[in-house]
Amino acid sequence: MKKLLYLIPIIALFTACNTGGAGGGTSIPLQTESDSLSYAFGLNIGQTVKKIKEDTDGATQLNVDIVRNGMADFVADNPVFSDADAQKVMMAFSQKMQAAQMQKQQQAQAESALEAPKNEAEGAAFLAANATKEGVKTTASGLQYKVLKAGTGSAKPAATDKVTVHYTGKLLDGTVFDSSVERGQPTSFGLNQVIPGWTEGVQLMTVGSKYEFYIPGNIAYGPRGNPPSIPPSATLIFEIELLEIAK
Repeated sequence: MKKLLYLIPIIALFTACNTGGAGGGTSIPLQTESDSLSYAFGLNIGQTVKKIKEDTDGATQLNVDIVRNGMADFVADNPVFSDADAQKVMMAFSQKMQAAQMQKQQQAQAESALEAPKNEAEGAAFLAANATKEGVKTTASGLQYKVLKAGTGSAKPAATDKVTVHYTGKLLDGTVFDSSVERGQPTSFGLNQVIPGWTEGVQLMTVGSKYEFYIPGNIAYGPRGNPPSIPPSATLIFEIELLEIAK
């Protein structure tokens, strides 16, 4: 059974399960480095077991007792399955998972195809109304922005520069989908490595300035969106503060 490489980590879990008897949590004493390593392997295997349940929406749940039996049989060189039998079972499950994943992707694509036109229409209506508000400017690409705070100096980043910013991203309904401000940690990136609306917009800024950008879907994440937080063709609102330009 040495060819069953995918079972090798499970041996460590079997060892962990038998160092202090059955039980969970702190009931198993972890007194040595080997104990800790075994328990860590057990957590890793447990994560896999849990993920299978999640990935199959609960349709497939591994029986932990039978998993333990399989590990014990493997260690004792007395398995019920041959290499070929085990490979067939694992391959069948893998194919089932791939088919289910493909079905989910096709369903998501179909839903996106229906959702994108609605989001485009909502975005267009929002931008048309927003363009009439005081302080809002519109560029040739359709990007809109408003200066919330003016920066110092005159230097502006080029598309090839690396910048450091604080930002908050929202959907049109006000839902925050990402925020370095909430994380308390600014982010740095190459300005040509982000969505087109960011690349264009941040080049308008000087260090210390804070702008609010209204980015149409076609220069944001497009018809695919960025699941699960950003719908297809969604118009996005970003508040961005430029902290540093690194040439």
